[in-house]
Amino acid sequence: MTSWRQIPRLVRIARVLVRYRLDDLVDATHRFRPLNYARALLPRARADVATLPRGERLTLALTELGPIFVKFGQILSTRRDLIPPDVADALTRLQDQVAPFDPALARAAVERALGAPIEQRYASFADAPLASASIAQVHAATLPAGADSPAREVVVKILRPDIHVRIAADVALLHALADLVQRFHPNADKIRPRDVVAEIETTLTNELDLQREGANASLLRRNFAGSDDLLVPEVIWSHTTEGVLTLERVRGIPVDDLAALDAAGIDRVALAEKGVRLFYTQVFRDNFFHADAHAGNIWVDATRTHDPRFIALDFGIMGSLPERDQYWLAENFLALFEQDYARIAELHVRAGWMPAHARLDELEAAVRAVCEPYFTRPLSEISLAEVVVKLFQVARRHELTLQPQLILLQKTLLNIEGVGRLLHPRIDIWATAKPVLERIWRRRHGPRAMLKALRRRVPEWIAAAPDMPQLVHDYLAQAGSGRLELRIASDDLRQLDLRIRRGQRVAVWLALGVSLLAGTLAIAVLSPASPRFAGLPPAAWLGLAAAAACFAAARRRT
Repeated sequence: MTSWRQIPRLVRIARVLVRYRLDDLVDATHRFRPLNYARALLPRARADVATLPRGERLTLALTELGPIFVKFGQILSTRRDLIPPDVADALTRLQDQVAPFDPALARAAVERALGAPIEQRYASFADAPLASASIAQVHAATLPAGADSPAREVVVKILRPDIHVRIAADVALLHALADLVQRFHPNADKIRPRDVVAEIETTLTNELDLQREGANASLLRRNFAGSDDLLVPEVIWSHTTEGVLTLERVRGIPVDDLAALDAAGIDRVALAEKGVRLFYTQVFRDNFFHADAHAGNIWVDATRTHDPRFIALDFGIMGSLPERDQYWLAENFLALFEQDYARIAELHVRAGWMPAHARLDELEAAVRAVCEPYFTRPLSEISLAEVVVKLFQVARRHELTLQPQLILLQKTLLNIEGVGRLLHPRIDIWATAKPVLERIWRRRHGPRAMLKALRRRVPEWIAAAPDMPQLVHDYLAQAGSGRLELRIASDDLRQLDLRIRRGQRVAVWLALGVSLLAGTLAIAVLSPASPRFAGLPPAAWLGLAAAAACFAAARRRT
């Protein structure tokens, strides 16, 4: 519930919302329109406000309410499954720029975090910030020269004073508002306001830990070590804590400064195609992607004109997918590239994103209705991100359960495609993305990858082999008798029958895999090869590969 101390803040919020006439954002049903009675009492909007679209009015209101609400709007812009497209587009343009705080406070925060006077840790420290945002601000500095190294330019990111207290207060207020929406909004079950606020709280909490951001930057840098595609600044761990992050200073051209890119002789076509390839590489090769890749966080290395590369900044929001979702997502993309609508419908159900009782023929028809109008255009005019967003919207009408990590990926895809088309308006996203995804997927699931996985897992399978026959026997007995414990509580007999049949198929694959593994072990024992499997006969390797395929099939069906 809302505490009395929050009432003045609520009153101020209400005044701002009324000033910008944001009442039309309340999505009441035709049965309950309480604002219809209150609108007559509200003041008319100023002429300059009344002519603005609702998304622009919301952007102005959030900016006036303060930096935490700006951050709230930026995070809310990722939830295109919940808010109208025009509002989401306007929120993505929110600029997270606020007045800098006192340099003396910045110096004190650094000294407190690093446990020493600032002159002992840095050779120089600029009082004027390079950038100032709602969570932190950035200062230029120089590390002192070492015995074998010269002085080094760095940037120091510092959390704003009392930011934890301010965020806690505003998040508490958002929770109170979410409770009101949950109780009184007719579409609360679809909006899920409490889940949205919880997601915002998690994102803000992660951004308050600069050591976590440093770890994100370090992993991304390692993934692209020696790459000609992406430069990630090095983290200076000796000068980094939860409240202070010190990074190697990099210089480049903002990706949206087209005039500067052209003046530097940057090949924008090559750069745009490289950006699309980078997205699929991060998602499907590394399963770790920059999830805040808007133009403000992406620069271009101006020293490389013919083979340009990107520079990544701000690593507070990174994304990754569970291996299962990654597999199904890649298969969905490949089916979309092939315009195989029946496959897309089937994959959504098999992935567990849709309920098992969903009718595949109806879902296929809905997917076809979304995609076919796009495929009548030249491929260079098709927005892959727009197609994906509409597919999710259609799937929601068929009870899609959309996970937060997929929403984050959808938002990142929109950002990357927006940057690509900004650099090269006629870029063919499909022709650029398809071969990259196919190549990465072949590497991850091809024979070499399978053999590598086999070499890593064979010792585990050998250790577990004696128990497998009994486990399979128990599983079959429970599935056959209907005593198999279900993962979800449901009284639907069709669901029960489906689960039992699925369990029986899993058991068959497991039994076949165990049999093949036992045969392979017998060959290994009788073979004069070394115990490390380096010289096993081809038949043994074939048996291992077949057993692995059976276990993988069983896993996909669990």
